[in-house]
Amino acid sequence: MLDRLLEWDRDTLIYLNNLGTENYDLFWITITSFYTWIPLFLIIIALIFWKNSSKVGLWMLLSYISMLVTLMVAVFAVKNITTRLRPNNDETINTLIRVVHEANNFSFFSGHAASSFSIAALAVLFLRKKFTLVHLAWLYPLLFSYSRIYLGVHYPIDIIVGGIVGVLLASIFYRLHQKFRAPYIM
Repeated sequence: MLDRLLEWDRDTLIYLNNLGTENYDLFWITITSFYTWIPLFLIIIALIFWKNSSKVGLWMLLSYISMLVTLMVAVFAVKNITTRLRPNNDETINTLIRVVHEANNFSFFSGHAASSFSIAALAVLFLRKKFTLVHLAWLYPLLFSYSRIYLGVHYPIDIIVGGIVGVLLASIFYRLHQKFRAPYIM
């Protein structure tokens, strides 16, 4: 079963990665950069404070920071426990894919996918009742995560697990926020 899953993972990466062409490389390199998304982060922060009191906004921001710190620790720990090579560093596959970007640390699970899905999920959870267009935030993790496959630095399973972890962690921190904010905000 695990062998079939890993075979699917490898074949899917090869297929999706080879859909790319040099004409789009710069676009996907730009998409994968954290700095490209800073305006989105600033918009989310602005909406949090615009749609809530400053005290509630600060607690939401604290929830975001706590979630992202927890996530980065988890990503670092899991990558160093699993030590899965990135496709661009794996000699059994790197000649079959387009390696557009080099990355050197381990692959499983994708920190890009986990962080982007957690940021979008928490934005949706915090703002969905006050700002319906917040659901457009889901475009961010979809593009950000796919860029990692396009560039040849992550397998699809890395992305899928990263996305699941990100959404689960956002749900946990949303619930923690709901549970513990009441005594301090009222």
